[in-house]
Amino acid sequence: MSKEGLKGVFSYSFYLILVLVSVAFITLVEQKVLGSAQIRVGPNKVGYIGIFQPFADAVKLFSKESVNLQMVNFFIYMMAPSMALAIMLVLWVVLPWPEGGLDFSMGVLFFICVSGLGVYPILGSGWSSNCKYSLLGSLRAVAQMVSYEVSLVVVFLSLIWLSGSFNMEFILIERLMVYGIFMVFPLSLIWFVSSLAEMNRTPYDFAEGESELVSGFNTEYGSGGFTLIFMAEYAGLLFMSMFFSLLFLSSGEMDLSLVIKGVGVSFMFICVRGAMPRYRYDKLMNLAWKSFLPCSLMFFMFYIYLGSVLV
Repeated sequence: MSKEGLKGVFSYSFYLILVLVSVAFITLVEQKVLGSAQIRVGPNKVGYIGIFQPFADAVKLFSKESVNLQMVNFFIYMMAPSMALAIMLVLWVVLPWPEGGLDFSMGVLFFICVSGLGVYPILGSGWSSNCKYSLLGSLRAVAQMVSYEVSLVVVFLSLIWLSGSFNMEFILIERLMVYGIFMVFPLSLIWFVSSLAEMNRTPYDFAEGESELVSGFNTEYGSGGFTLIFMAEYAGLLFMSMFFSLLFLSSGEMDLSLVIKGVGVSFMFICVRGAMPRYRYDKLMNLAWKSFLPCSLMFFMFYIYLGSVLV
């Protein structure tokens, strides 16, 4: 391997370590924000103002005794949580870091393909658990994710048309003169709401609707398996926050300001959880197919027409 290739591998390895540490602290931020929203005290016992609470939770979860279920497909049951976290970590390769890394000429297609794989760990964990609650939760989650991936892809097509490239670095550079959110504001709103549904976040957390599904597809998981699913969810939250910043809030380069904006978007995701009640499932599907998809297609055709007129 060349010197530049080794540098890229070490850079991404370092980034992934930072992502895993960030996952721990984003859980602390969420507990603090939700505590403030609900007028109660958040974590404040472990360390100064509860700053070591995520690490205490990790030690507690990984040291718990795991339950050995008899009527499960053991291999898929054990592999699904690890696969979910691995998919979310692989997605971070798409971001064009300035310190070196992989040069994706088709980074957009890579993102679409890898993010689409996220349905398989959920479906596998629900089916392999041999539990009706888990299976129902996984089927609902897969239907929800597939529905909102369609809207995300159509929004992406509009951005690709405006940028003229499938390369994420080129899309980032194209935002040098003006923030993308001012050019495509309605699409940014569709992307934000679709990201909530794609990550199974409140108010679209029907994959884990406790009242009707008894926690959904992860009902039979505990200890390390539940922790890996939990980490995959928050790694996805951080990635979609960074991706939103890259597409709609970037100023032309991957720098510290973009990371700070990504943290702000993560804070918005958390605030939505504290402010919004859970949606209804039929309304969720109607929103995807009858509102977001026609609207995003309309904007896509508008940008095609606008490009043909300007050229």
